[in-house]
Amino acid sequence: MKPSQIVSQLNQHVVGQEDAKRTLAVAVYSHLRRSARPSDVVELVKSNILLIGPTGTGKTLLCETLSRILGVPFVTADATSLAQTEYVGEEIVAILQRLLDRAGGDLEKAQRGIVFIDEVDKLKAAGAQGRGPSGERVQHALLKIMEGAPVKLGEGRFLDTTQVLFICGGAFVGLENIMTRNHSFGFISTSEADSQKILDRLNSRVKPTDLYEFGLIPEFAGRLPIVARLHDLTRDMLMRIMVEPKNAIYRQFREVLAGEGVDLHIEPLVFEQIADLAIEYKAGARSLRGIFEEMITPVLYVVPDNPSVKKVVIPSLFEDAKFFGAATA
Repeated sequence: MKPSQIVSQLNQHVVGQEDAKRTLAVAVYSHLRRSARPSDVVELVKSNILLIGPTGTGKTLLCETLSRILGVPFVTADATSLAQTEYVGEEIVAILQRLLDRAGGDLEKAQRGIVFIDEVDKLKAAGAQGRGPSGERVQHALLKIMEGAPVKLGEGRFLDTTQVLFICGGAFVGLENIMTRNHSFGFISTSEADSQKILDRLNSRVKPTDLYEFGLIPEFAGRLPIVARLHDLTRDMLMRIMVEPKNAIYRQFREVLAGEGVDLHIEPLVFEQIADLAIEYKAGARSLRGIFEEMITPVLYVVPDNPSVKKVVIPSLFEDAKFFGAATA
């Protein structure tokens, strides 16, 4: 797949985050090209990826969708859990064992898989700019496998991580303040418009020194040369997430009720109200399903007992659903 084709596929499942999609698509395309065509002339080194963005903006969804599109095994791990265990090495082996299991035991396929490590921003002390020993220990433990090394699994087989793509993610709360304080690019240009465009791009770019100051050790940040930023979801994006993707929650429940012979119709106002609540909860798209499920539960309770119901209309999040075609509406 070309990068444009990967982005096109991602668009069917993930709303917004266009810059992050393009960055991911190019990085994954380049990675797969390198792993499929080894060179005797030039050493082709992989480039792992760092996704930075608030919770609920789609980091995990992007990675899961990528793995499905590319047909490669995919596993997720939680950096916080790694930092809480005394046996980091064993946990890392367990992650790679799960990757092999996802590949159906096919070692070659597993060695071209994707590992997503979430919440890597938690691998530091809670205080300002300090680094906790457990978090730093995990960063050091991850260095070798992220760069590429044979790892002995429990059954005695070795899984080489040289071509395994590692994608790390985190909210990195406070990084924006570090960037604002440290970034002061300026220059003279003959074109004011071009000058401002380049200036904005430079100032929005996450530098390695920003990550060092935040709490990542230089060696760990150096294993993540590609950085993609995801931004807070707008009200419009939250509304679109509920209806546009192939597996959008509205489509899912329309399908569920269609199985009962019922047509579900939700007025546009409802999606606006749910999006407003999600913004208030500050959990991004993660809170959408909970709100939607709470709204739809009374409908799913009534419909199975009333086979004469043929249509359900929900006019507002704060009004009862309207049932049509039932003798007892």
